[in-house]
Amino acid sequence: MALVVLEVVIAALAYGAATRAVWLHLASGQAYWRVSAFAAVGLAAQLIALIHLSLQAGMLVIGLGTALSLFAWQAALLLWLFSLRESVGALGLVIYPVAALCAIAGLLVPDTHSASESLAWPLQLHILLSILAYGLLTLSAVQAIVLSLQHRQLRRRPPSGMFVSLPPLQTMEALLFRLIGSGFFLLSLAIVTGALFIDNLFAQHLAHKTILSLVAWLFFAVLLYGRWRYGWRGRVAVRGALAGYVLLVLAYFGSKLVLELILGEHW
Repeated sequence: MALVVLEVVIAALAYGAATRAVWLHLASGQAYWRVSAFAAVGLAAQLIALIHLSLQAGMLVIGLGTALSLFAWQAALLLWLFSLRESVGALGLVIYPVAALCAIAGLLVPDTHSASESLAWPLQLHILLSILAYGLLTLSAVQAIVLSLQHRQLRRRPPSGMFVSLPPLQTMEALLFRLIGSGFFLLSLAIVTGALFIDNLFAQHLAHKTILSLVAWLFFAVLLYGRWRYGWRGRVAVRGALAGYVLLVLAYFGSKLVLELILGEHW
């Protein structure tokens, strides 16, 4: 346990350093490689901690705490990868601190009611697709928040602070919809594989999660159609992205919170 604590502390400190490096990069033009280096250390330490927390006696154990840490980790990983080629570094001001907090939550939030069993490959595929979809849509939600702040800042003349370093609004909106489109595609695959491979939906307490996920899917579908057909942008894009993401958060973490910590059940 002491080793896991050390791993989480290293991850949190590295993410904190990466966040500061992002700020210095945006504010004073400091080289971005420092962000990538600190974030890489945080990602590695958090992954090792997750392995130690979730693998128990050869079984995979994922409770509320480890789920939070896992989703934050893969969102941070996707951001780290995208930052190698795209101008998405500003998202690190949100994603990296959240990853640090979720790494700590993975250590502190108990997993006493989690299922621990060997999973068949179709269900593993469903879980992998779901995790990747959540990660991309998490990035899109953060991008929507940054875009909203950028809209507000541009009403002032001239822009100041980190907003001077951000790409133009058109580029930021295009990136938002690329993230939403990719996440929507993976979410669609996750829903299809879930429908095909998960039996006894109601017996496994998955009905509420499924319904909210479908409503979120519908939100994103309408938003993408509106972008393609009517050129939706600005506040409509931001509010649609955030509304769909809130539904996804409620679908997974809301259901898991009620089941594990209140009712003492698990999926």
